[in-house]
Amino acid sequence: MSRNFVRSGFVAAALLLSVSLAAQDLMVYPAKGQSQDQQEQDQFQCYTWARDRTGFDPMEVPRASSPEPEQKGGAGRGAVGGAAAGALVGAIAGDTKQGALIGGALGGLTGGARRASSNKDRQQWEQQQAQQYAQRRNEYNRAYAACLEGRGYTVK
Repeated sequence: MSRNFVRSGFVAAALLLSVSLAAQDLMVYPAKGQSQDQQEQDQFQCYTWARDRTGFDPMEVPRASSPEPEQKGGAGRGAVGGAAAGALVGAIAGDTKQGALIGGALGGLTGGARRASSNKDRQQWEQQQAQQYAQRRNEYNRAYAACLEGRGYTVK
């Protein structure tokens, strides 16, 4: 299993958890004495209407609206690259070992900084995805509630 697949699974789980708290199901009460059968029929028709009107289907698994940011850097990767570059510069200057040590240290710091920046980008992306989902769900809920209220139901 690839790391990207596992990472995407964690992102999907995080999105589901965060939006499930923000977008609770609505409670529908038949205010005009509608039968259970009539209520089910009206709810299905309003679901279809709200879904078609907003383009949001609460029955679908949430999907990201943009690709997740690519992971960059890492202290280990930066250290290896820095050591190689440092060894090359050190060879030119006459001390390969010292150049590799300095290059490895600087590369590790640079790689670590890139990873931290990449993690921040990922957190911002996850928050943006959760906010977009919550906004779309809210639009759907408003349309669904308006349809049901127009048919004589109380919606909370």
